[in-house]
Amino acid sequence: MITLHHCVSARSFRPLWLLEELGLPYELRMWPFPPRAVARHYLEENPLGTVPLLVDGHVRLTESAAICQYLAARHSPGELDVTVDEAHFGAYLNWLHMSDATLTFPQTLVLRYRHFEIGERLQPQVAEDYERWFLARLRAVESTLATADFLCAMRFTAADVAVGYALLLAEHLGLAEQFTPRIQAYWSRLQDRPAFQRAIARQLQAAHEQAVPLTPAPDIRP
Repeated sequence: MITLHHCVSARSFRPLWLLEELGLPYELRMWPFPPRAVARHYLEENPLGTVPLLVDGHVRLTESAAICQYLAARHSPGELDVTVDEAHFGAYLNWLHMSDATLTFPQTLVLRYRHFEIGERLQPQVAEDYERWFLARLRAVESTLATADFLCAMRFTAADVAVGYALLLAEHLGLAEQFTPRIQAYWSRLQDRPAFQRAIARQLQAAHEQAVPLTPAPDIRP
């Protein structure tokens, strides 16, 4: 049985959504956010204190995009995965890595220095700079969607899940209102997927059942 350690709407939403797309059985273990600060015993599961943590037998993964690649390759080769012999394999890997390193990373700085810090540690200029950085990097998504409904291989893949989370985070940060019409249409297509909707419902149900706060991680304020 796969176990996913997750906080509501944190980066661990990527593998949660993909698990729903794949229709795999899994256990969802919910934690309050941030677990390294408010649930210190979580460090026994993951010394980093971060989510996600995916446990699959002896395999333990902590990077959300890597988990998406792992699950898709093991359970959906040539469908939600893009295989090494397909023409779009390189683009697929690039989108998976770009989703976190280029699209989510600047948003975490906006989140921290506009919302999570307090007093003198707030850095409005840093938040503004990295907001612009994120929106500028969306140009790559915009360009690709000019000729396709999804990011690579002419089909929905794990890359769309990974990039889709960056758009979800942008919505929590109030940045979605700056999406271009093309990116907004893409984001709407992703949200319309039944697996996305099941993942949203599943995390809230599991949080309620496990007595974990329902507030999405990006919406928590000191």
